[in-house]
Amino acid sequence: MTDGVQNEAEQSASTNSGNNGGADDRLKALEAESDIAADYLEELLDIADLDGDIDMDIDGDRAAVSIVGAELNNLVGENGKVLEALQELTRLAVYRETGERSRLMLDVSNYRANRKAELEEVGRKAVDEAKASGTPVRLDPMTPFERKVVHDVVAAAGLTSESEGEEPRRRVVVQP
Repeated sequence: MTDGVQNEAEQSASTNSGNNGGADDRLKALEAESDIAADYLEELLDIADLDGDIDMDIDGDRAAVSIVGAELNNLVGENGKVLEALQELTRLAVYRETGERSRLMLDVSNYRANRKAELEEVGRKAVDEAKASGTPVRLDPMTPFERKVVHDVVAAAGLTSESEGEEPRRRVVVQP
């Protein structure tokens, strides 16, 4: 009789963990991406003789890694170009280890966080301008990260937007 009760409990536990298994597996995969990226970036900081602390997080459905510290502007570069390249190299390091494409987001000295706040303001102003003028508003060319931020602001305001052009001159157009 205890075997029957025990089997039911085991089956229930197995079923419940099975329902959450996909989410748990994805979380573990994102944590592994963060670990691989952190190891890669620590090695890079050592080679470049730069001081910085690495913070890891999971932001929605992607791994997020930040390097914080003084004197890291060289890792950001003009308009974040070095940061973009470093992010791609880090994603390649993750791919090399896991065999899976990574959507990892890298930030250095809060550049992306600060840039996101600036872009949200740009998006709000474009929404206001599109509403006031009744005509589409074309913004300056942006990186994919920057365009996503603006698209999100536009959508939250109840308008639509689209990207036009080819990289690296791709831009957001806000529709009235």
